[in-house]
Amino acid sequence: MTETTRDEHPLEHLLRTDRFPHIWCPTCGIGTVVKCFAEAIDRAGLDYDRLAVVSGIGCTGRVAGYVKLDSYHTTHGRAIPFATGLKLANPDLKVVVFSGDGDLTAIGGNHLIHAARRNMDIMVVCVNNFIYGMTGGQVAPTTPEPANTSTTPYGAYEPPFNLPHLLEACGAVYVARWTSLHVRRLTRSLTEALHKPGFSFVEAIAPCSTLYARRNRLGTGFDLMKFYHDNSVIAHGCDTAEVAIGYQEKIKVGKFVDVDRPTWHELTDRRHLAALGDDYYRAAMLKAAEQKEPTHAEA
Repeated sequence: MTETTRDEHPLEHLLRTDRFPHIWCPTCGIGTVVKCFAEAIDRAGLDYDRLAVVSGIGCTGRVAGYVKLDSYHTTHGRAIPFATGLKLANPDLKVVVFSGDGDLTAIGGNHLIHAARRNMDIMVVCVNNFIYGMTGGQVAPTTPEPANTSTTPYGAYEPPFNLPHLLEACGAVYVARWTSLHVRRLTRSLTEALHKPGFSFVEAIAPCSTLYARRNRLGTGFDLMKFYHDNSVIAHGCDTAEVAIGYQEKIKVGKFVDVDRPTWHELTDRRHLAALGDDYYRAAMLKAAEQKEPTHAEA
């Protein structure tokens, strides 16, 4: 980690502190998740110049503006296709999508499921606060029944997504969930996901005391964190069909999926090499990589 002076933020090298104070409300959990992510980058030992962060619209979508990396703030629901384009143009780039439950699972839901199906080599961090936090507190695809929102004043009635189950069914190779209280475990999962080839998905449950908690009379941000402390159940390897989140019920957290399967790039190369042989434009590059002399570091 880069050395810092006494007056510098310890993660100054990864955060645009010149843009602080940030826009997030007091007690919002997004800042905690960003801190875990920044620490995970250092733990993973990644080259900052080969790392890009993409986010969409919403409270979590503003993360792209606060990380001192190549970052892109895209249109609503389009963070994953933009990230896919970056990965296709530069396969050596590590691409992270960092956005909220509304952006990723509502208008962006189609892109989410197909990127997982293709096993596109990107990492997705979904901060889930059960509501649309920036645009007025509307019901989201993750709002548990019968929570109160601005568009469901008598209580939500649509069944919410069980995101880990959805992503596993679509083909994600790494799926984990933690709350913003679990800073060490969340940091560890983010580090693992950064190293995982293929489509990885980390759900971070975070408090929204300004809208979700206030509308549902759940108390302060501290009360929400205490709820996570008292009601989170660590269940590594649990059947994802059993980790749905109910209204003010126990929350199952942990690493649920960690498997291996070919990435989209590997499948593409395998198919085109089989069909086209040396006529495939990447054949020469692939052969060169296989025959490359080991470096001192690799020897």
